[in-house]
Amino acid sequence: MLETAVTHWFGDELKKLHPLLQQLHQQGGKLKGTVNIQFGKGIAGWLGKRIAHKMGIPTDRDTSAFQVDISHQDNKLYWSRTFYIDSKNNIKRMQSIFEPIGHWPDGYWIEQTGKLKLYLTVDVKNQGWYWRSLKTKLGWIRIPQWLMPGSNAWKRITNNRYEFNVEFRMPLLGMLLRYNGTLDALIDLEGGGSTKEF
Repeated sequence: MLETAVTHWFGDELKKLHPLLQQLHQQGGKLKGTVNIQFGKGIAGWLGKRIAHKMGIPTDRDTSAFQVDISHQDNKLYWSRTFYIDSKNNIKRMQSIFEPIGHWPDGYWIEQTGKLKLYLTVDVKNQGWYWRSLKTKLGWIRIPQWLMPGSNAWKRITNNRYEFNVEFRMPLLGMLLRYNGTLDALIDLEGGGSTKEF
């Protein structure tokens, strides 16, 4: 088994994930497809579009071509998300770096995007990966969780395809932003440059 940040963090418990999720997090790869984009109404939608703009998510349509590249280096997990924002293939990218701390189930990950740090742990349900937020920091300043949008983020395999959901909600306002989809994966075979599809 190839050793990566994910395999080291999960250890023997990696087998609790679906075999295709295990494979993706051992070898890295590309996920491609179309994502659905939804915003809340009123103030919730306005806040959702601000979040989307910072994440590179188009705010003027309800679908977008999408690609995410997953790789491992320096004992970290890298996710580079690409949204295709128009018919001319103009793109916006957002990269997240996940640093593992400790081991599953008591350990956690630090996702850093710019100065924002999200401290996240993982719940495994029906062989899927479900993120659960623990705390948030902006630089060195801890932000109370009640000030931050709650999230519902997960990834799982359905009918041999990669299915994911990312949703942000606020108390009283409800859903701010949701993007989700079912993607096809191309996995690099042992770093040789050749790929195969799930």
